[in-house]
Amino acid sequence: MLQTGCAIIAFPAHARHPSMDKPDYQAILEQIHRDIAPWRTAGRVADYIPELAKVPAERFGMAIVALDGTVYAVGDARERFSIQSISKLFACTLAFQLLGDALWDRVGREPSGNAFNSLVQLETERGKPRNPFINAGALVVTDVLCRRFVGAETALVQFVRRLTGAADLDYDLRVASSELQHAARNRAMAHFMASFGNLQMPPETVIEAYCRQCAIEMNCVELATAALFLANGGVAPVSGEHILDASSAKRLSALMLTCGTYDAAGDFVYRVGLPAKSGVGGGILAVLPGEMAVCVWSPGLDANGNSLAGVKSLEWLTTRTGQSIF
Repeated sequence: MLQTGCAIIAFPAHARHPSMDKPDYQAILEQIHRDIAPWRTAGRVADYIPELAKVPAERFGMAIVALDGTVYAVGDARERFSIQSISKLFACTLAFQLLGDALWDRVGREPSGNAFNSLVQLETERGKPRNPFINAGALVVTDVLCRRFVGAETALVQFVRRLTGAADLDYDLRVASSELQHAARNRAMAHFMASFGNLQMPPETVIEAYCRQCAIEMNCVELATAALFLANGGVAPVSGEHILDASSAKRLSALMLTCGTYDAAGDFVYRVGLPAKSGVGGGILAVLPGEMAVCVWSPGLDANGNSLAGVKSLEWLTTRTGQSIF
């Protein structure tokens, strides 16, 4: 069932207030919703994970959440889906809270130029992944969390619950099980990095936690709300919690810009102009610092693993509003 409309989430007064002279976001989203119809079934659903293959390709939702709590939403924006690699953003944030800059001793900050599940660079770079948003880097981040928390995936679920105020968020056991059964390449990465000493926990422990974190289910409104701390100088508007200092929030946003959309990051920045993190569940989460966060969901993927209709929709959003970081 399609849902559309503007709502208000009451955020505390410490959330920064965006400019009063704003585009008509709701009207723009509704126009995008109409115009995107030919692209909604053009991509390919991630069928290498059997549970994800069951998601209807025609689903489409998009939501903007402003720093003042205003929500603009169209389509299936309140239907939860598997966030997959978008979880890497929140896992990286938690790991950075624990280690600070020491995290970068184990994972780099450079675009990979290769597919998100590639093993190619790990050999020549001695088990240090290029960035935390490819699978190898996310496994190192998950290893950090596994050393600190009894249940790394539970800690991550609790974190996104705090960011959103949604106490019922959780991961889908069926999706997690489906991923575990088809995780041969991720297991290969984990064992390879362990051989270089860059995993400190047993590889299977890391793989299990990683598959569960990827299976977290959220909707577009919840994901946009969860990312608002990056647009708000590191402070989560929902709770007032200081997630990161302003400088660290800026740096994490920069990593999203250069590494967040797999090996298509350059083209995405050229077309959209926002820091973003995508996932093979069809979601793309983007941030406009000082203003808002936006999430779009459409399961059909392009050749790089990004939502085909999602990228197009975000391109139209920044073009029609005239708003990007550039």
